Amino acid sequence: MSPTRITPVPADPEDEVKVATPALIAAGALVAFTLLAVGIGRTGGVGLTHGPEAPAVASLALTVQDRSDGAVLLHEAGTGRLVATVEPGRDGFLRATLRSFGQARLRAGYTPEQPFRLTRHADGTLTLADTATGRSTNLEAFGASNAVAFAKLLPEGSTTR
Repeated sequence: MSPTRITPVPADPEDEVKVATPALIAAGALVAFTLLAVGIGRTGGVGLTHGPEAPAVASLALTVQDRSDGAVLLHEAGTGRLVATVEPGRDGFLRATLRSFGQARLRAGYTPEQPFRLTRHADGTLTLADTATGRSTNLEAFGASNAVAFAKLLPEGSTTR
């Protein structure tokens, strides 16, 4: 049995789609302009609004310690006072946020000894800041129920420390 030869069927000229060269150039220019605009916006902060930060009414410097059973211990920096113990499987947002901050700190070459700063502002917002890397996040951005996990670490009547 001899191999079967397949001969290509010539393309039907009616099946070809013709696109005008100026339309292709315009589409390419639009894509390039979009990428350039996004790049400039991201690096220059174009379109972002920054209001003045409300004054702090309560603040707590926290160090984080992982326990071998999976629990996370939160201590007040300086005094070593135990602020909270987060048991495994509980307060997932708190654990994930602290883990994210801790990993960013290690990638930047810092050690875990420097504290994180949890701050309640006069307008009721909560921020978590890494004193080593300068990274800071508004915890309400993740929803009120997630911010509550951090809010309970700061007593209502506490003052700035």
